[in-house]
Amino acid sequence: MNLEEAKQQFISSWGAFGTNWGINRTMAQIHALLLISPDPQSQDDMMEALNISRGNANMNIRDLIGWGLAERVIIPGERKEYFTAEKDIWKVAKQIVKERKKRELEPMLQLMDKLEQTEGDKRDKEMKAFIEVITGIKKLGIQADKTLETLVKAEENWFINNVIKIFR
Repeated sequence: MNLEEAKQQFISSWGAFGTNWGINRTMAQIHALLLISPDPQSQDDMMEALNISRGNANMNIRDLIGWGLAERVIIPGERKEYFTAEKDIWKVAKQIVKERKKRELEPMLQLMDKLEQTEGDKRDKEMKAFIEVITGIKKLGIQADKTLETLVKAEENWFINNVIKIFR
């Protein structure tokens, strides 16, 4: 496989992986392109490389910036906007975890707090079952939140050393 084929394979695969992280395929493909590009890319560069429309490129670049996975770069003398992505994959993974936590886990925990306050006879069989499930989900969510927070705060070497200890 030559370099161009390998790049296309990476962009395509990263796009598919991105859907598992909660971002759309095109957004992940733009991210992949920015990851492997040694120089900042313009929107036009991305549109051409990925064969996407201006609107699609614009919307997904804004989303990548919102996720903290890309940033605008000013190139002196250039009128176009250029973009780049964080190349440190550990930082990328931590940023994705932070965003997923903020967008999914925190709202779920807020909902569980609200649902725990459901009024009714606590001795009622249905009420007991409902509160038991909600409380269990909340406990799991709180533990997941603590675990993810530890991961976000962790340094790469600390994390890898602890994972290795687990599998020994």
